[in-house]
Amino acid sequence: MAVEAIRQNKLRSILTLLGISIGVFSVIGVMTAIRTLEVSIDSQLDIFGTNTFVVKKWPSIMISGGHGGRKKYRERKNIDFFQFEELKRRATFPLRVSVIDGTDERNIRYKDKQLKRTAELQGADEWGLRSRNTFILSGRNFMEDDVRFFRNVTILGPDVVDILFPFEDPIGKRIQIKGLDYTVVGITERKGQAFGQSQDNYVLIPISVYLQRFSNRWTSLGITVEAVSATMYDKTVDEVIGLMRTIRKVPPEDENDFEISSNEELANTLAGFTGGIKLFAGAVSVIALFVAGIGIMNIMLVSVSERIKEIGIRKAIGANRNDILTQFLMEAIFLSQFGGVVGVILGILGGNLVAVFLNVSTTIPFDWAFYGMAICSLVGISFGIYPAWRAANLDPIESLRYD
Repeated sequence: MAVEAIRQNKLRSILTLLGISIGVFSVIGVMTAIRTLEVSIDSQLDIFGTNTFVVKKWPSIMISGGHGGRKKYRERKNIDFFQFEELKRRATFPLRVSVIDGTDERNIRYKDKQLKRTAELQGADEWGLRSRNTFILSGRNFMEDDVRFFRNVTILGPDVVDILFPFEDPIGKRIQIKGLDYTVVGITERKGQAFGQSQDNYVLIPISVYLQRFSNRWTSLGITVEAVSATMYDKTVDEVIGLMRTIRKVPPEDENDFEISSNEELANTLAGFTGGIKLFAGAVSVIALFVAGIGIMNIMLVSVSERIKEIGIRKAIGANRNDILTQFLMEAIFLSQFGGVVGVILGILGGNLVAVFLNVSTTIPFDWAFYGMAICSLVGISFGIYPAWRAANLDPIESLRYD
């Protein structure tokens, strides 16, 4: 009977459903998008490797801080190769201390083939591949002598190999980077995409050659440090911080003039950012659902006014107050639940557009879908109880006289 009453007033019911659907869509859509990003982050955020951190001039992520914050980081001294060598010589806890820096470069060619889009050109030492979390597929890695003697050698990522060497083995061939020859000594394994970007579009050269030919006064190196184990991680961080403060001559009363970046730090920063979005989406959704609840109450009050004589007839043939209360309350709950189902479906579809855009796996937030439907039930009961109570308390004699 509740469904039939709603079907008799299609337009009015659809408009009411629309309000509920928009409120649920807003929260489910945002939560689905965030859940998709979180799943992608958990699987792809292992940027630095296990038990590894990076010493940098700038933070890895700058969500806020304004012009004053940027000025603070910009005025810091650059981290140079001498500081890296000193840290590597003095540190006793780390398993490895390595260095890497990069820039974008498009002028890379082999014979008549040239890159059509910019690749990442990075200078690295013999630990550069470990810093990138990748391995040699063919050829060899850099050696200490490659860095020490400024050798013109290079290691190519799979995307660059696909463009420059589609039908031949690149090992031993010479490519040109900004007009200078480099011998290809290795190619790396394919890693695929992360956050919608290829992880295989890069060219590695020895860090000494990179600093000689591609560095400028703004170049500040990133020093990658790997601890021996998880239990030694905190001690390694403390030792590196103390040594870097000494090497960079930071006064005891001043804060560090460098940043320590790790997978955990990036994850916590992003978690704080997404937490703010969740809070904002929740506030917007509460307002939208409150407005939709007022709409449900309004349509139910109108429905009671239009069906006074029907209520009188039902009471006259034996319906009690609970029967009338249940009928009108069910109409309100059905309206909110149906609108909630539509909102959940649209929210999941809309939120997973982020997954399609970033080329990551889609996800369905069953917990938030459950919360959304529960909230819809609460809205239906809260805003439908008064019209239902009013209908149940109508006097049957007066209702039968109503015209």
